[in-house]
Amino acid sequence: MTTPPRRPELHLLTPGDHFSPRTGSAIPTVVDGLCAALGPLPSDERPRVAVARGTYPDRYPSAVPVEYDLPESARADRYLDAAAGRLGLPRPGVRRGLRAALRTQNRLDDGVVLLHNAPQAVPLVEGRHTPVLYAHNSLLRSYTHTEAGRTLERAAAIVCVSAALAQQTADHLPPSLHDRLRVVPNGVDTVRFRPRADPRRGERLRVLFVGRMIPDKGADVLLDAVLRLARPDLDLTLVGSQNFDAGAGPSAYQRDLTRRATALGDRVHLHPFTPRSRIAALFRAADVLVVPSRWAEPFALTVLEGMASGVPVVASAIGGIPEAMGGAGIPVPPDDPAALATVLDALATDEGYRQRVGREGRARAEAGDWGWARQRLDRVVSPAPVG
Repeated sequence: MTTPPRRPELHLLTPGDHFSPRTGSAIPTVVDGLCAALGPLPSDERPRVAVARGTYPDRYPSAVPVEYDLPESARADRYLDAAAGRLGLPRPGVRRGLRAALRTQNRLDDGVVLLHNAPQAVPLVEGRHTPVLYAHNSLLRSYTHTEAGRTLERAAAIVCVSAALAQQTADHLPPSLHDRLRVVPNGVDTVRFRPRADPRRGERLRVLFVGRMIPDKGADVLLDAVLRLARPDLDLTLVGSQNFDAGAGPSAYQRDLTRRATALGDRVHLHPFTPRSRIAALFRAADVLVVPSRWAEPFALTVLEGMASGVPVVASAIGGIPEAMGGAGIPVPPDDPAALATVLDALATDEGYRQRVGREGRARAEAGDWGWARQRLDRVVSPAPVG
């Protein structure tokens, strides 16, 4: 049996997004993980990634950036797109940026073009390439079945990062496209995210939240839980801003969190958005990681990264988060500070239990690293071996 050569591969990020460890955006993280899992390759065999000129210059080394000029968007684009969508027509505003990004496909031999969160890009892929829609979020809520069918009819596959997202996506697809849905869960870098040498906690249990400071992410739920406990042996660290910019001014939500957190005195620490290069060290230093989302997250990379760090993960049982946990970690109902407080109390009280949950999470992460995710993706985009 012979293995066919790997087809050339181009990843299309959301136009204008950065392919850089400086950002915490999920899509570049996923693309980097999938490309890095291929191991060291000659430059001409590495995957390509379409990156707008002027984005962060410190880029991941896992793929070869292919630059393009991003056109300015018009303020009226979203209204024109909404009107076009209602009529089942191509959406001109979003396609303007996608068309510019896809000029990079001219520099690719016949290959696979992975279109991340870009359904409107599928019809723009040249016929010699294989288009694959890679869904990280629910993308088709504003589409009728007719528009979804017309837009995605050339997609060889519609990859979703969780079964929960695949079900949401199926609800917006015509039946003729249901058999093209595939689930490729996100992986994790188990080398970068690793446990600390001594898993024992100190005098205070260090509880960590990392994420955007918006209501959907639920940092206020965690703060409420810690305030309810009133345990002097518990520290809380909240890391994040309303977006991926540490210099952005605080929102009203952040200001309210800061005001309420003062009740914890020196047991609370608030930090703005932190680049991914420093996140692994934050996870290793924590004793518990909490992902208290109200939003039905399609996957939640933070869950696996915390588990890979050997940290017990407590996370909302909503959306694709239970799939990310994979039976490890501790699920809690979303938007329920009382239930979360009960779990944190148990972890603070029973050190053996806390360490056991951490070990189980690490084992879960090792079984679902980026190499495993890459194998799942290859079964979708690569031809079966012949011979």
